[in-house]
Amino acid sequence: MLPQLFSLTSAFLGLSVMCSFVVSTQMVEEGSTLMRRMEICVAEAEKRSGKNAVSMQETYTVYLIETRPMDAVAEGRNPAPDCLWRRYSEFELLRNYLIVTYPYIVVPPLPEKRAEFVWHKLSADNMDPDFVERRRVGLENFLLRVASHPVLSNDKILYYFLTEEHGWKEAVYETGFQAKADSRLRALITVLIGDPFSFFHGNYGRVFSEWSAIEKEMGDGLQSAGHHMDAYAASIDDILEEEEHYADQLKEYLFYAEALRAVCRKHELTQFELEMASQDLISKKQQREELATGIVRTFSLKGMTNKLFGQEAPEQREARLKLLEDLIAEGEETVKEKTIERAEHVEKAWVDIQRFKEQKDKDLREALINYAVMQISMCKKGIQVWSNAKECFLKM
Repeated sequence: MLPQLFSLTSAFLGLSVMCSFVVSTQMVEEGSTLMRRMEICVAEAEKRSGKNAVSMQETYTVYLIETRPMDAVAEGRNPAPDCLWRRYSEFELLRNYLIVTYPYIVVPPLPEKRAEFVWHKLSADNMDPDFVERRRVGLENFLLRVASHPVLSNDKILYYFLTEEHGWKEAVYETGFQAKADSRLRALITVLIGDPFSFFHGNYGRVFSEWSAIEKEMGDGLQSAGHHMDAYAASIDDILEEEEHYADQLKEYLFYAEALRAVCRKHELTQFELEMASQDLISKKQQREELATGIVRTFSLKGMTNKLFGQEAPEQREARLKLLEDLIAEGEETVKEKTIERAEHVEKAWVDIQRFKEQKDKDLREALINYAVMQISMCKKGIQVWSNAKECFLKM
């Protein structure tokens, strides 16, 4: 049922290999993440109505975030959790802030805002209860992944998001993260998966049952075979529900591709800025050499003017030399800063991509093994059903 999704996942996850920042560094040990200090869950979702920014009535969904200190849980106390409500757009704001503030980190993705992927029984309506429940689970998963990250979990804005009902947005905007944003890329991929199996087997059961009503000698056998088919069709509904769970896990890693691309784009940007600063510094040094020696190595309007109207006065020449020396000093400092910035980004990005790779391998291995076990179980059920049906037919 999931060949398209497996293929797309493999293609996108190839980006993690492309991010080959060649740095000899060791994985850092995880520090005291927020997950070790706080219990976090998205407990429920609630539909609300109100007016938006342009005073138009709208219906939206809010999600209840509950937090509880882990030390209280460890001591056996069970205090009432701290609770607050957040809209999906607030989760988006938090993630955008994390992407801009930590460009070297593969930031976990959010679940879909709208049903771009339509699975078995799942409506495309973003107010559909089943879709809202899946999104609630995805939002909780996002918070747990961020809260368990060795760097992201210690960000103060994340803590405000989890604990401050009001004022956290102002704290986000005060960081100036929007001014740092380079660009934003959204990928929409639609994969449609049908469920012909339950349809066909459900029809088999109905056909055998109706057939048994008009066959006197074969009626009992056909009726029994129809019952086996009905039982199998009902079990396939449960299997498809379970399959959707594995599909959601794979879909999460499709959305990770955007975060990987963001890390790569930041590396390209820092490299470009370093190269431009280096070229500018070389140009300034060449101008200083030409001015000091009087030998013009390249064509310039200034050199042509000097030939036509004579050399500039010594005072002017000294002033230009001093200005170039100042500009060269600034350029050297800029190149130094850009070199450090690039090296730090590469080092930190390499560490986090290694962490992400371990997480990805663990999650996908577990999901694919469970998916294979589920398929084996489904095939065994199918064999048993047809064996039972065969016995019914032989008794006719």
